[in-house]
Amino acid sequence: MNISDIKHLITDRTAKFLARGTHPLLIDGQWVQAESGQTIDVINPANEEVIAKVASAGKADVDKAVAAARRAFDQGPWSKMRGAERERLLMKLADLLEANAQSFAEVESLDNGKSAGMAQAVDVAVAVDTIRYMAGWATKIEGATSDISVPFAPQAEFVTFTRREAVGVVAAVVPWNFPLLLAVWKLAPALATGCTVVLKPAEQTPLTAIMLGELIAEAGFPPGVVNIIVGDGPSAGAPLVSHPGVDKVSFTGSTEVGKLIGKAAVENMTRFTLELGGKSPVIVLDDCDPATAAAGAAQAIFFNHGQVCCAGSRLYVQKKMFDRVVADVADIAKSMALGHGLDPASRMGPLVSREQMDRVCNYINIGMSQGANVVTGGGRAGEKGYYVQPTILTNVNADMRVVQEEIFGPVLTAMPYDDIEEVAALANNTHFGLGASIWSNNLSKVHRLIPKIKAGTVWVNCHSMLNPAMPFGGYKQSGIGRDLGKASLDSYLETKSVYIAV
Repeated sequence: MNISDIKHLITDRTAKFLARGTHPLLIDGQWVQAESGQTIDVINPANEEVIAKVASAGKADVDKAVAAARRAFDQGPWSKMRGAERERLLMKLADLLEANAQSFAEVESLDNGKSAGMAQAVDVAVAVDTIRYMAGWATKIEGATSDISVPFAPQAEFVTFTRREAVGVVAAVVPWNFPLLLAVWKLAPALATGCTVVLKPAEQTPLTAIMLGELIAEAGFPPGVVNIIVGDGPSAGAPLVSHPGVDKVSFTGSTEVGKLIGKAAVENMTRFTLELGGKSPVIVLDDCDPATAAAGAAQAIFFNHGQVCCAGSRLYVQKKMFDRVVADVADIAKSMALGHGLDPASRMGPLVSREQMDRVCNYINIGMSQGANVVTGGGRAGEKGYYVQPTILTNVNADMRVVQEEIFGPVLTAMPYDDIEEVAALANNTHFGLGASIWSNNLSKVHRLIPKIKAGTVWVNCHSMLNPAMPFGGYKQSGIGRDLGKASLDSYLETKSVYIAV
């Protein structure tokens, strides 16, 4: 499927963007090709065809991008700008993104495989709200005064206060499941606090980050404040997160890669936050309506094709309701039409890449080899595109790999339980702790269960709901630190204590 085949389905802006030659890197306010001249093919996962080429950054490009961010922070106007000026620029960026929402959603669909309608309603809309929310904080960064006494200088008087200052150059590394949204989760608080940024989108899904770079330039951000480089982990990611010119790393991705990034950052004592993997439980209590529980469980796992860090991939249902709820979820799964993200009739698109499709199908096979029963689904759908059938596995236990490890696809494991104490133990029996949901109208039981769940977010009668004002992050191996909310600003700020003898 080339551009002419889909031109009637996309805006002119999208068609013109895709029709360009190799998309360059954004370094110091200039669009430049990679030093090596190498490029990366961007694949449409719905049909496995190349839709664009992007410059592939290496260490030399990383060095230039970090140097540009360093100049913009140390010498340039950005860190000297008043909060109100940063706020105005961020608000302008939000307005531009909102005005181009449909085009961004279309490119996200072609690049990632997700529904364009969903991308516009969720990815772009939440990105716009996040920029506006964080823009407001630019004028509200404040320290505190203290009335102190010093035991070894009892007659001395002091005025003491704290200052909050931008940490400096931020390396923002984002994954391929929500390319635009997660880029904004990193950029918006960093820019609001006065930091400069080198953004590295995933090489599988770089296009909306490049489009966002164009809007950043149009909004009037000074050169070097935001730099965007595309490249794979070894060539671009590793040199960026270990660069001595970087003051803070913000990473979203797998726990395995997050651990490597944490180790690299510690070598330079670089500050870091990590939003990592998940294996989130969906807990259905015995008073919940089975149809409501099934609809919620299906949404929790099949949203974005299961490629969600907080996807509800482990379903726990009280024994007397188990068969009914699983059967209802299976009916929903069987009814989901798989297809191209630009097709309004499609309920689920392809996974992002052949590698991810093979990984998910391998996990399904591992589950079956360990004794799991396939209620519905069970493998690849079709022969063209990276589609995987919505899959439900029963007859599983807590020791199985499909229950313990993050699959990152439309695969749900379902298990019955007896009581709250048992389900709390089952829910916590994993290295992860990103999210969880509870489905019940019994507030007494819900409030007893919430403190028992070791997760960064607990949803009740919903799943994967997000708001820029609410912190998002995980317990245990699901990460360190938080994105979103006021809490996210702390990781982009240093605290300076000041003593003035009077």
